[in-house]
Amino acid sequence: MEAKTFRSPEYYTNRELSWILFDKRVLSEAKDLHIPLMERLKFLSITASNLDEFFMVRVASLKGMVDAGYKKKDIAGLSAKEQLKLVNEATHALVLEQYEVYESLLPLLSKAQLHVIEAHENLTEKQGIYVDRYFEQNVYPVLTPMAVDSSRPFPLIRNKSLNIGALLVKKGQKDSEVEFATVQVPSVLPRVVELPASETGERYIILLEEIIERNMHKLFLNYDVLCAHPFRIMRDADMNIDEDEAEDLLKEIEKQVKKRQWGQAIRLEVQKGIEPKLLKIIKKELAIDNQDIYEIGGPLDLTVLMKLYGLDGFDALKAPKYTPAISPDLPPECDIFEEIRKGDILLHHPYQSFEPVVEFIQRAAVDPQVLAIKQTLYRVSGNSPIVKALAQAADNGKQVSVLVELKARFDEENNIGWARMLEKAGCHVIYGLVGLKTHSKITLVVRKEEDGIRRYVHLGTGNYNDSTAKLYTDMGLLTCSELIGEDATAVFNMLSGYSEPLSWNRLSLAPLWLKERFLGLIARETGNARDGKNARIVAKMNSLCDIDIIEALYEASSVGVKIDLIVRGICCLKTGIKGVSENITVRSIVGNFLEHGRVFYFENAGNPELFMASADWMPRNLERRVEILFPIEDEKLKQDLMHILEVQLADNMKAHILRSDDTYDKVTCDDKPICAQEVFCGEAAKLAKDFKQNQKKTERVFRPETGNKLDEKRM
Repeated sequence: MEAKTFRSPEYYTNRELSWILFDKRVLSEAKDLHIPLMERLKFLSITASNLDEFFMVRVASLKGMVDAGYKKKDIAGLSAKEQLKLVNEATHALVLEQYEVYESLLPLLSKAQLHVIEAHENLTEKQGIYVDRYFEQNVYPVLTPMAVDSSRPFPLIRNKSLNIGALLVKKGQKDSEVEFATVQVPSVLPRVVELPASETGERYIILLEEIIERNMHKLFLNYDVLCAHPFRIMRDADMNIDEDEAEDLLKEIEKQVKKRQWGQAIRLEVQKGIEPKLLKIIKKELAIDNQDIYEIGGPLDLTVLMKLYGLDGFDALKAPKYTPAISPDLPPECDIFEEIRKGDILLHHPYQSFEPVVEFIQRAAVDPQVLAIKQTLYRVSGNSPIVKALAQAADNGKQVSVLVELKARFDEENNIGWARMLEKAGCHVIYGLVGLKTHSKITLVVRKEEDGIRRYVHLGTGNYNDSTAKLYTDMGLLTCSELIGEDATAVFNMLSGYSEPLSWNRLSLAPLWLKERFLGLIARETGNARDGKNARIVAKMNSLCDIDIIEALYEASSVGVKIDLIVRGICCLKTGIKGVSENITVRSIVGNFLEHGRVFYFENAGNPELFMASADWMPRNLERRVEILFPIEDEKLKQDLMHILEVQLADNMKAHILRSDDTYDKVTCDDKPICAQEVFCGEAAKLAKDFKQNQKKTERVFRPETGNKLDEKRM
């Protein structure tokens, strides 16, 4: 079968519909009776947060294509208009399912002595007195009621803000003209308000919008309130920046971030049963179509459930909190540079602590032998110790170069602040390459030692964010391989100037030739299968939607290559197509931690090669971003990495399998239950415990055959 026959649209799933299937997999965790109640609330909240971003970016993009008359069809042969229709149908069904799950959780919360008062009319007299006093003392002074008439136009409604719309008539004049008014539910106040507990210890909460709605008459003293209902809008939050024309990229992005609040309205959520006349006014003023209106049978914006999850006193209804374990290869108080010199070190987060990565940069900042630190930053925490260490390094006279990616979606404002702070500290700050996002995760430390200059490198699959490193599963490599060090220097020279080396040693970069590298590795397995040699591919990533990669996988499958894919989110590849994808399995793992690592295994006729990367198999990663693929060459680390893949492939608790009809089924546990995330937690904890009991680190054996160019004298 010729490769070109694998391009048929019927072999591919639409990207947006595949994403919706991912959010449904997250929602399935909220339905799982085996999961603690508060964790189910958390998963439901996550589905709402996911959906918000999906609308602000993906649905907004589709609407833009339709408005522009864009005719090109997608990977599955659908036009933008056809995609939008299918997405609207699927998201309406998803929202309906979300609120069915929400309603099913309320009785369970009540059973756990936490009562959600859904409507202010249901308050007892005593609770009503408390709520009214709370309104007058804490809420009323903050509110800004806004009436709309000939002299006061319809106000600008901020993106994602929660508002209450009302219809009013002048007191004593029921036949007078009905007027519209609105008030924003202030985000500066807690949305979840806890009422005094009952004598039996039962706890009660009510949402802020219900308190405001109950007291609306106090905001419009000369009017009678005919009705009041909450509404929420979603706006187009994608940014279109002409980087070639932008004289100052930082200022241009600042300007675009502010505009995001007032982009085109693309979704309107309203309370089910809203007064039709009130809805008509809101719909007209926001220029919203009927298919973009979502009538909600419950509280708008279920991300509020994370506030319920954070309430004190319900630890028994949550999963036990996991504390990342120390890595035996990097014990506390060790000389981190000395440990790296002994051999490459693999870190598996959040099972193993991210602290060694932070410490790597902190030590470098104060080490008198360190001459330079170079790092890429895509997303960092709000109080990043890494950024502080970089500023300290510059203050200590070291050469510090930092690429801060200003275009990291929804982190632009945060990154602008860090960029300015680093510049003031004396760091050389780069804002990335024109037209490309720098998504790679790399740190280079240049150190002067007795036998000359040595380069220490950290390469990772995840961001330098010490907060999300406790929630996302990622992997990192610490090495002082001379060949990788040379490549790391070349990466930063390319990012800071226009210097691209003639050849590379170990690293593969996008958009230069990473895609060709992946296609070559897949083609090699295809050729090996044709020649009767061992051929297998195991690939773990966040998303898979690049048509060239999928086509290559189909060709490999058609000649017998066994392909196991672990894809958390979007997957445009279809399984089970006769003669095309019969040898491909796709699984998605949704658990307490967000699967975020990228790992690639190629059998290579019995001489396996393993890689980690910052990139997914998506066009944006392979063609429009700076990404890095790096090999794992130490035999012990290769075994460790293969073990991680094998455990995930054996997961029968959190894995969902993609079927030939484009649906996902959660794996049923007929045998010994295996939850990969729990296995890794247990293994990391045991390694740390064993290390403490032994009181000293096991001597690491140098393996010259791994390709590490250090000689034994340097150990």
